[in-house]
Amino acid sequence: MQPDKRTQTILDGFDANFEGKATHLAIAPGRVNLIGEHTDYNDGFVLPVALDRDVRVLFRPRDDNQVRLYALEFDSWADFSLGNSERNKKQLWPNYVQGVGLELAALGIQLQGFEGIVSGNVPRGSGLSSSAALEIAAAKAFLTAANQIHALTGPQLARAAQKAENEFVGVNCGIMDQFISTLGEDGHALLIDCRTLGYRRVPFPEGVSLVIGNTKASRSLAGSAYNERRAQCEDGVRRLKEVLPGIGALRDVSRAELEAHRSLLSHTVYRRCRHVISENDRVQTTVAALEQDDFEEAGRLMDASHASLRDDYEVSSEALDKMVESMRSHPGCLGARLTGAGFGGCAVALVRAGAEKDVRETVQESYARAMNLWPEIYISAPSSGARVLPL
Repeated sequence: MQPDKRTQTILDGFDANFEGKATHLAIAPGRVNLIGEHTDYNDGFVLPVALDRDVRVLFRPRDDNQVRLYALEFDSWADFSLGNSERNKKQLWPNYVQGVGLELAALGIQLQGFEGIVSGNVPRGSGLSSSAALEIAAAKAFLTAANQIHALTGPQLARAAQKAENEFVGVNCGIMDQFISTLGEDGHALLIDCRTLGYRRVPFPEGVSLVIGNTKASRSLAGSAYNERRAQCEDGVRRLKEVLPGIGALRDVSRAELEAHRSLLSHTVYRRCRHVISENDRVQTTVAALEQDDFEEAGRLMDASHASLRDDYEVSSEALDKMVESMRSHPGCLGARLTGAGFGGCAVALVRAGAEKDVRETVQESYARAMNLWPEIYISAPSSGARVLPL
């Protein structure tokens, strides 16, 4: 392969820290969710795309059971033995790699050690899934080093990485991030059924692009709010089951059924349920709009999603609202919404092709003036999922 500038920097890092040459480069992208927020843990539907920002692991197999990695951006080392289940208490990032190795071994894969460089340009703490990208890149490296690259299907690999994050790292994430990082495709969004893990790729129209705005605002409330919202949805299902015994999750409840039985729910739980049920409908309608090149309808649905997340689910923030408002202030923006858990992180805008740079300049000026914070703005087309390149 002919290395690009970033890959060359990682190759130089390998040469500076290891003797000999690397043999493979594993790449796994971050993601942005176009629509379908807080639906995943309600057995619903999501529509993410893979970004052209990624985590890369440049590596070579070892002939023992040791994993030795150097994180370029952190300037830190991690060493562990395969099968070691003791977490790294000094650094967080090695636990994502170690946890993935434990899950792959639990699936019966005979792993082999490897060594290399870890590097990522997915902004950390922004809600664009840098952790899932690290997990999937590490999984690809583990499987390649073991000469087992085809041992798992994409969904199996995604589930193993999710389980590592849930059980070893201790973060109660859904399946979407690992799924899109594994199975994304150039020029396509990915419609995922979070109950069955069925999926299909949805062609992304050429007439529009994505602009992502990082508010640079703290997401400190996101964790506690996530757990609270999840409990409220479970409470809604429990109460609705009294009259709808066949339901297993909010995904099974129609808007008409919710309205007919809203008296069973507190006002807050009703609004949480209303968001999830309406958001599932919006995902399906957005897919149809994209397939018909109906950009205006897709943008309208994104606007409606943000309003629902702000008013019914109450996971927006001043920073996110200002980011969305700044995006919409440019005529090239068709619609915008927060993306991710909320309270901080990023918003995503659907933008007419050719207007991306103008939208970026407008957002930078408008948001910085409103919030006294300089945002980061990313322009990305839907990109490829994880892959391994031989060197």
